[in-house]
Amino acid sequence: MSGVTLQNVIKRYGDVQVIHGIDLDIKDGEFCVFVGPSGCGKSTLLRMVAGLEETTQGAIHIGERDVTSMDPAERGVAMVFQTYALYPHMTVRDNMGFGLKMNGHPKAEIASKVAEATRILKLEDYLDRKPSALSGGQRQRVSIGRAIVRGPEVFLFDEPLSNLDAELRVEMRVEIARLHKEIGATMIYVTHDQVEAMTLADKIVVLRAGNIEQVGAPLDLYRNPNNKFVAGFIGSPAMNFLDGTVDAKGVVLPSLKETVSLPLTLPAIGTEVSFGIRPEHIQINPDGDTHTIEMTEALGGVSFAHLVSDSGEKIIVEERGDERSREGARVGVKLPLERAMLFDRETEARIR
Repeated sequence: MSGVTLQNVIKRYGDVQVIHGIDLDIKDGEFCVFVGPSGCGKSTLLRMVAGLEETTQGAIHIGERDVTSMDPAERGVAMVFQTYALYPHMTVRDNMGFGLKMNGHPKAEIASKVAEATRILKLEDYLDRKPSALSGGQRQRVSIGRAIVRGPEVFLFDEPLSNLDAELRVEMRVEIARLHKEIGATMIYVTHDQVEAMTLADKIVVLRAGNIEQVGAPLDLYRNPNNKFVAGFIGSPAMNFLDGTVDAKGVVLPSLKETVSLPLTLPAIGTEVSFGIRPEHIQINPDGDTHTIEMTEALGGVSFAHLVSDSGEKIIVEERGDERSREGARVGVKLPLERAMLFDRETEARIR
């Protein structure tokens, strides 16, 4: 197995640059997730590692090898796509071993590797079925099995769960996490779903418009984002942001009709800021009168109350326990200021 290193990687399509000088080190055996909104460049970057997209500038190393100009087949990678791309006329066994067969590997070796991949993915009962007789989750497991059989140095996943329903997505997340623990290979995984990123990754790379916004462990990004974009993207529901302005006494928050004093060094008086706090850190004050509860999402063990202030700013509050807020009620909110974050509204940089 091998790690992956990107050095000042750039991608252009004609005069349009879509990847802007990416530097990244993915360690041997690490599960790295590229995450970001649609169009941020995450799939393009993955395809550059795979060799399916030409690298305009910079270098890509897999282990000790510079693979920047190598063909995909020479890079030692296996890719699992959003679509399963299985041969419909072949059985599961034949689909998984087809690549090795085409490369002239002995039948005994193919059978051994298919058997091992089948064991890992618990596909023993499906070996003689064709893809049409499999569920979506089973087809994706066969696709992953085909990658395992190749014995790559690096596994690449391009939104592999996006075609599955909600229940199967959860099941396959668990399968992929278990697979990584069992075989210990380097894996790079692309998704727009930050829940997948948080649950699977050793390292998350947050991308926006072809640039890396922040790299770190999932909880590090959640607890200590460097900017407003990362703070708002990592976490579900997203972090609440309230407009504020710095004055001599602290940060004026018009929607709360109060000025708060935060334990950090504030910028110059008059600076416009965004006050950020996560839904689980806010408490509803039933005796207050600053917000109206628009609606409540009751999800069983947890609910999310959607509040709107008199000035029109909206926040979401997480509620647990048996007592839940009533829609239409007038309430206030309690904010633990030690949990709050502050961001420059113009640059979106974190104020620390």
